[in-house]
Amino acid sequence: MTAATAARSILTRLHEVMASRANAQAKLNRVVDVIGESLDSEVCSIYLLREGMLELFATRGLDQSAVHVTRLAIGEGLVGTIAQNTEMLNLAEAASHPDFAYRPETGEDRFHSFAGVPIVRRQRAVGVLAVQHADPRRYEEVEIEALQTVAMVLSELIANAELIDEDDALAASAALTGPELLQGLTLVKGLGIGAAVFHQPRIQIEHVVAEDTEAERQRVYLAFDRMREQIDRMASQAEFGVGGEHDEVLSTYRMFAYDEGWARRINEAIDSGLTAEAAIERVQQRTRMRMRQIDDPLLADRMHDLEDLANRLLRIVSGQIGTAASQGLRSDTILIARNLGPAELLEYDKRRLKGVILEEGSLTSHVVIVARAMGVPVLGRIRSLRALVREGDQLLLDADQGHVTVRPIPAMIEAFEARFTKTRERQAAYAAMRDLEPVSRDGQRLTLLMNAGLRDDMALLKMTGADGIGLFRTEFQFLVSATLPARERQTRLYRDVLESAGSKPVVFRTVDIGGDKVLPYLRHNDGESEENPAMGWRALRVALEREGLLKSQARSLIEAAAGRVLNVMFPMVSEVWEFDAAKEVFEAQLAYLRRQKKVLPEAIRYGAMLEVPALAEVLDQLVPKLSFLSIGTNDLTQFLFAADRAHPKLAERYDWLSPAILRFLKRVIRDVDTYREGRQVDVTICGEMGGRRLEALALIGLGMSRLSITPAAVGPVKALIRSIDVGEIRDVMREWLACPPPDMRAALLDYANARGIEVD
Repeated sequence: MTAATAARSILTRLHEVMASRANAQAKLNRVVDVIGESLDSEVCSIYLLREGMLELFATRGLDQSAVHVTRLAIGEGLVGTIAQNTEMLNLAEAASHPDFAYRPETGEDRFHSFAGVPIVRRQRAVGVLAVQHADPRRYEEVEIEALQTVAMVLSELIANAELIDEDDALAASAALTGPELLQGLTLVKGLGIGAAVFHQPRIQIEHVVAEDTEAERQRVYLAFDRMREQIDRMASQAEFGVGGEHDEVLSTYRMFAYDEGWARRINEAIDSGLTAEAAIERVQQRTRMRMRQIDDPLLADRMHDLEDLANRLLRIVSGQIGTAASQGLRSDTILIARNLGPAELLEYDKRRLKGVILEEGSLTSHVVIVARAMGVPVLGRIRSLRALVREGDQLLLDADQGHVTVRPIPAMIEAFEARFTKTRERQAAYAAMRDLEPVSRDGQRLTLLMNAGLRDDMALLKMTGADGIGLFRTEFQFLVSATLPARERQTRLYRDVLESAGSKPVVFRTVDIGGDKVLPYLRHNDGESEENPAMGWRALRVALEREGLLKSQARSLIEAAAGRVLNVMFPMVSEVWEFDAAKEVFEAQLAYLRRQKKVLPEAIRYGAMLEVPALAEVLDQLVPKLSFLSIGTNDLTQFLFAADRAHPKLAERYDWLSPAILRFLKRVIRDVDTYREGRQVDVTICGEMGGRRLEALALIGLGMSRLSITPAAVGPVKALIRSIDVGEIRDVMREWLACPPPDMRAALLDYANARGIEVD
């Protein structure tokens, strides 16, 4: 007898029981008889979760007086252990198990063998189905599978009969695991509190028993075909065709998608009488139980891939293909996903999205770049999130410290909210300073600019009181588009940005794509992967090779800036000829539009971004051609230290306050002043370094008077400037650079603390 035959035999009889007019208790009494008889088992019992306890609701073989009397806590005895771990037990000798708990009122003394499976409702154990036998034997695989199938049907029966309270089940499930602290990698700093919402919601299976087996089988066949088409299409896209991790993930997906064994097991579950959705879930329950027994992390990852694929198949077969964004966020939310694209993130309501947690994710992933601009905290690299967090669980996200608390107790929430309140109070105090100028105690006026990349960011210019936009990342429009943005769309965006800025300056950085910002619709000619994309085919290198890309952007920027001053900056310039070539593209488009009698910008100011150390060696040739120079500290740091900032082990290893970095920056400032030939050439720090108050103090001490930072950092850095004596810190830094202290960071902290200067 196969598992499907055994289960189908039981389900046929159970269908008659469920269709009868008997009350719920009578149905359960009949159910245990049917299962016991079908499996030739002397005992069959059903325990249901009531008021946080597992209560014996029906039994065949145990003492009837124990029904509604015997109650076990979650984790107590074999039944409690099954509910706690949501996994089955199959024992030849029950008493030998360390969790065995004897209950004399049941009269179970004479029974030796024991098998039990959880009754699962919405990923939570709401009961246990158990069988026992006098002879010490392990139950056959076919019997266990039949029990698991029956448990799915019982879940529907129990829910429809309202034998369990869903709220009690939820509360008991939360109490079951209690608070849990999960460590991850900080991708975007910040605090957030909200309910867990999965980007790809799990499908709630409402109908378990099939009316037409062949119709269910056809639904699964069609869903498999559609899923395989999706995976093949993903694999053919440029973003996934360049090797590396994406290639490995998709290879695994394709392997599972075409795995006949997986499809066969789902078919067997349908043969037992389950609907297509229930059959897929039935096979997945078995997979999850196996996953818990896997010690090999690589194999466990592959099983998680299968879980992802099963969820995809469930969504297709049920017709529920949308993400949580399409359903709308109903309350403050912490979004959970394996990975996320920037366009997907932008679909969510920013007012209710309080944070993002990713199973994967890196410091340079697209979604992180956009999330940082949106001010949404992000935590990454937390494996097995779906196994550790449930939909609706309350989460305290502390991306500053790199962890999240799941299902916190009230004291934890109170402490977190107190900290959060202080943060908000500080933010309110900074917001109140928006109309104050960044003038130091000794009367020096510094320039505080803001970084942006989205149209929505422009509202923050007024809110922060920043002096302008020192870096507008034009690539954001490219990152969130499925195809190359048309020139008209680009022009419209740039015009909107300039109009929103009013009289304040905006520096547009030409598109910085490639490397870590791969676009699906734009790939390297040879299609080969890059071993070190940060130093590869990216930014200005891409733009100069794909001249049509830069031409289109140049014309869009020139047309958008009609009658205004246009500030254009070229990213990742390594040699002077690259700057010259990029400028020539703009000048050619300017000449073309002049011939077309178009209204032109009042002036075009050209600048370069110093990220590649080699450029510092040719400033004597470059500076006379510049209107401004921006220093990109993020890339510059990793190039100077030969340390990938996306590498978890290196992310915090090399300090921005190292004498090596500070001396390099001081030399750049000095050389620009030397070679500017009496002209005004602004030098601006663009990057995270300028947005940290202690680092900003050091930069001002080096002679830097212009910082372009995130909107959230404008208030804190303005407060810093208004509390310092610029002349004094510059004298101190001059001494320290000549003879560095053993720990530059500690020395700066001591300096700040001694003068009551608030720093990070």
